[in-house]
Amino acid sequence: MDDFHLGVLAILGICVAGGVVGAWIFQRLKVPQVVGYIVVGVLIGDSGALLFHHLFGLFGWSVFNNGGLLHPSDIAALGPFNNFALGLIGFLVGGELSGSIFKKYGRQFTAILMGEGLAAFVLVGLASTGIVYLVCHSWVYALAAGIVFGAIASATDPASTIDVLWEYRSAGVLTTAIIAIVALDDALAMTLYGLGTSVASILTQSGGESVGITMLHTLIELGGAVVLGVACGFVLNAMMHYMPQTEKRLGISIGIILLCIGLSVAFEMDVILATMSVGIVLINLAPRRSKQLFEVIRSFSTPIYIVFFVLVGARLSLGNMPGWLWGLVAAYVLMRSIGKWVGAYWGGRFSKAEKPVQNYMGMALFAQGGVAVGLSIVASQKLPDISVVEGMKLSDMIIFTVTATTLIVQLIGPAFAKLSINKAGEVGRNVTEEDVMAELKVANVVDTGIVPLNEGTPLAQVVQHFAEQDTLVYPVVSADGKIAGVLTFDMLKEVLMDRDTWLWLVVGDVMQPLTQRLLAETNLAEALREMHETQTEALPVIDNAESGKLLGVLDQRAARRKVNAELVQRQTAAA
Repeated sequence: MDDFHLGVLAILGICVAGGVVGAWIFQRLKVPQVVGYIVVGVLIGDSGALLFHHLFGLFGWSVFNNGGLLHPSDIAALGPFNNFALGLIGFLVGGELSGSIFKKYGRQFTAILMGEGLAAFVLVGLASTGIVYLVCHSWVYALAAGIVFGAIASATDPASTIDVLWEYRSAGVLTTAIIAIVALDDALAMTLYGLGTSVASILTQSGGESVGITMLHTLIELGGAVVLGVACGFVLNAMMHYMPQTEKRLGISIGIILLCIGLSVAFEMDVILATMSVGIVLINLAPRRSKQLFEVIRSFSTPIYIVFFVLVGARLSLGNMPGWLWGLVAAYVLMRSIGKWVGAYWGGRFSKAEKPVQNYMGMALFAQGGVAVGLSIVASQKLPDISVVEGMKLSDMIIFTVTATTLIVQLIGPAFAKLSINKAGEVGRNVTEEDVMAELKVANVVDTGIVPLNEGTPLAQVVQHFAEQDTLVYPVVSADGKIAGVLTFDMLKEVLMDRDTWLWLVVGDVMQPLTQRLLAETNLAEALREMHETQTEALPVIDNAESGKLLGVLDQRAARRKVNAELVQRQTAAA
């Protein structure tokens, strides 16, 4: 049983099902769902196994001795899946960045990007250098570690940040700025990382490449990703021109995105930057044609994101870290958060950005993800066999610190991202008609101004009533005030040609007995879906099933007009 490992399909099932449950729990606690995904991953990974081992050890029980539910080899087998998730994120982020946005906000984006990235680099670098020196008493090793930590600290995780924006349907100047900054942050982080690791290698004489060679490699990596993405974007746009069907466009889009991801990995280029370039090209060449495609891809990508974030949590293995290393972790998190916040503020102020961008941009950039962990692993490979203290090498210190800080900021980062868009008043503005209907009840749109007809009312009066009013559906009540049925204009057509019948027929003779009715608390989306399936234009609405008191009539056309009015109002506020 010690060699038993779950298969890939079982891992995917655990990740999706567990992630959904975790997200539901944390949403009930008013915490972004992405935190739930990551926490579930931590609990089923090695860190969770260590926690449960110590917890049950208090009672003398020996459990989880062989690691977490997800074995590292099983998680490693899903590496290509993680690249697919990152590629989709990059593609969808690129779809948000039209040329008009860069033309209008390009100066702001540049100033904020440089401010928050460089501020985090400097503050984390200085703090890390000081702490490492106090531990190892070597300015050379301390400075090398500080430079590497500062470079890695400049990176921001786009995945969890964007997930929060999508979850809370945010829209506005701050949301636009956040999307642009987290998308471009990778390029800045990799540039600083390339410079930082080269300097650290020279300081420690660990055989690293020169600064010039490293910068050349970095430029080729970033420039190649952009060129590859632009080329794939042009190819995708040309092929979509000949494929009007949505399912075929979806298929060719996924194929091109996978090809772009595969080539990026093969040539060691940045996956997010490459697929983001695909999205940017597509949204600018064919904005109308590609809009539906972006919506379709976003709609089916939820399980992919869930698996990605659960695996992020499962990979975070901290082990037994010494106390001084936790002090370094605390300083890293604090200095990085201050750097992101202050740097974004001054960048926004220097570029004269809108007040919400100046005040709240920084707190949306706390999340740190897979890019930082990946850079720490590569940095540890370039700085091997350097002993900081007895039993701790510089490479291990870098990996442990970045892994621990990633766990912490991934838990607090989404909450601060939510707080930022909430403070800016941009939550719930990027909504669709379906979103509005899902939020409303039948009682919110029912027409209460319609006066019901009495069962005994002569038909001659009713015909005149229909002629004077715009309403084509009326509820009918009995003598005791209980609702008995409905009368529509279509029901009158059979008797309109014979005027003599108007004098002796009453409403009860031609009405349709009540077979359907709606409760005031029924969800509007469910009510309209049911009416569409039964081809019913209008239905009477009662307050509850016990009293049966008539409140009014729900007319499909009138309800959709009210929904559209609410949608336009929210979109106008966002603009």
